[in-house]
Amino acid sequence: MKHIHKFSIFAFVGFWCWGQVAFAQTLDMSNFDTNVRPQDDFFSFVNGGWVNKTQIPATEGRWGSFNEINERNRTVLKQILEDAAGQARSQAAGSLIQLVGDMYTAGMDSTLIESLGFKPILNELNWIETLATPQDILKNIAHCHLFGIPTAFGFGVSADAKDSRNNAAYLRQGGLTLPDRSYYLEDNARFQKIREQYMAHVVNMLKLIGEDDAETMAQQIFAIEKRLAEISRDRVKLRNPEMNYNKRTIDELQTLMPNFNWSNYFTEIGAAAPAYVIVGQPEFMEEINKMLVDTPVDHWQAYFKWKVVTSAAPHLSSAFVNETFDFFSRTLRGVTAIQPRWKRILALVDGSLGDALGQLFVAKAFPPEAKARMAEMIENIRDAFAERIQNLSWMSDETKAQAMTKLKAFVYKIGYPDVWKDYKGLEITPNDHVANVFKVNRYLRQINIDKMGKPVDRNEWGMTPPTVNAYYSPTMNEIVFPAGILQPPFFDMKNDDALNYGAIGAVIGHEFTHGFDDQGSQFDADGNLKMWWTKDDRAKFDERTAMVVGQFNNYKVLDTMHVNGKLTLGENIADLGGLTIAFEALKKSWNKNPKPGKIDGFTPEQRFFIGWAMGWRSKYRDESMMEMIKTDPHSPPYYRVNGPLSNFTPFFEAFEVKEGDPMRRTKIEIAEIW
Repeated sequence: MKHIHKFSIFAFVGFWCWGQVAFAQTLDMSNFDTNVRPQDDFFSFVNGGWVNKTQIPATEGRWGSFNEINERNRTVLKQILEDAAGQARSQAAGSLIQLVGDMYTAGMDSTLIESLGFKPILNELNWIETLATPQDILKNIAHCHLFGIPTAFGFGVSADAKDSRNNAAYLRQGGLTLPDRSYYLEDNARFQKIREQYMAHVVNMLKLIGEDDAETMAQQIFAIEKRLAEISRDRVKLRNPEMNYNKRTIDELQTLMPNFNWSNYFTEIGAAAPAYVIVGQPEFMEEINKMLVDTPVDHWQAYFKWKVVTSAAPHLSSAFVNETFDFFSRTLRGVTAIQPRWKRILALVDGSLGDALGQLFVAKAFPPEAKARMAEMIENIRDAFAERIQNLSWMSDETKAQAMTKLKAFVYKIGYPDVWKDYKGLEITPNDHVANVFKVNRYLRQINIDKMGKPVDRNEWGMTPPTVNAYYSPTMNEIVFPAGILQPPFFDMKNDDALNYGAIGAVIGHEFTHGFDDQGSQFDADGNLKMWWTKDDRAKFDERTAMVVGQFNNYKVLDTMHVNGKLTLGENIADLGGLTIAFEALKKSWNKNPKPGKIDGFTPEQRFFIGWAMGWRSKYRDESMMEMIKTDPHSPPYYRVNGPLSNFTPFFEAFEVKEGDPMRRTKIEIAEIW
């Protein structure tokens, strides 16, 4: 799996043409709360009015500026899909419109789907009934992996972290259903209640497929998943790239797991055994080896049936859809109403046939001028970052030279891929929704498996074009900006440079900084996991990042639940670095274009920070916030705004933040990294 740092998770459309700013956009002051001093709480100063007047829709666990944009995006994408559905029958089999249109048509045929109940997965369930030996268990694990059903452990192919030009097979911990190991293990009232609700959900789902002893099966399923959770590394340990890189030959892997016939596994997934695999968590795979023989076959059967039904449930009849919604959305995220069917099928098509839908999307909505303007901003911010590196007082010339080499080697991609997937050989029909889902999963899995041992395709993207997101890939040493992010609120032709640099500029700086955060900084200019720092400089870096960990650990979110400073460290470093670099780039822009005066009563410096804060306006339900704290490497938006700013001297100067004000950390607390 490609190592990607994500900035956000939503998609939208409605592009503006890029060009020179004709006039400044007037800020909507009703979104501000001027009763709050910016020196006390900048997030609330900029967004407090919006928070007070905004209600989270019943279908959502959170709501913010990204969601608002996503609603506009869905309207456009819905029209694309409806047009494709109407034209699909007249198009050649395998064409973009046929694939996208028929997948949407099949997913929207709720009458047929309702009449089938769980018949579409009955063959899978019957197959599981025939399992009798440990080798049958192995065979079914491989079968599930081929169809994208997350079972026992994870298998996938991506760039070898220490030989980034070539692909390698990876084995990783997996097999859980709840969002994180903590949901199985933490001993407090909140998680105990969730576990009780989870067990009730499993029982209800098993009863829907006709299991008479659902309660016993649910206990067996939970016992397997809890055992997997107990041996799983926590998310902080998973952030250590060196710890999670353990290269093994197939013979060594077989020695590690003598009960698991790896030759048979690779045969089952239709691949020749590779020369080596990279085992992320050897102790986890050792436990799987034990479980293969000490866990009764009927317990494995219960677990496999559960993984099949919970994976397929969103695509089955309403009884399965509603039961799945009730637990995973209502219980875990606090959502009270299910999204309309067209939104759910739209998301499925984008996730399954992203390049096909992306081509239709780009043809309709993406102006070529955006690429040129974005490339200019990226280079401006790269230049600003280079100056920052050269002027660092704490870093030696030797490490600076290596950092500059890496920065110059960064590749960037904008908008959409230069080479699209063609989906050759994939068959999609308009009248078999579940079969379409499994066929797409099988097709994409086979493409991934076929990469094993081959050179990395450096044209490939990790996101679809409509996505409002940006990412850094350490093994590719590249930053990627899909078409979806290249417009308001991140960039608006009506905005002055200050607002734009505070928004899209900070995003660009954020992704550059990921190459130099606590994880990305362990990869060299070629994308290889290789330490390029002097020992002394790395120690200084770790001292500075430890200050960021401590700062965010102190932020209390729910009850006694705090932000996890170690889990969110990479994103917090990138936020602070992104702001710093973007602000330097804004100042440099005034050498070319004279610095403007006040707009809306705010100086350019102030508007830069307002631009940053506006992008993060949001509200969360408690359940969704808890899930974020336990699983997401990003800090909650409130702290993404106030946390970095409280370390940043130009912010203090712009808003006259004095020592002792809540938005200003003391001199010994301030973290300065990049």
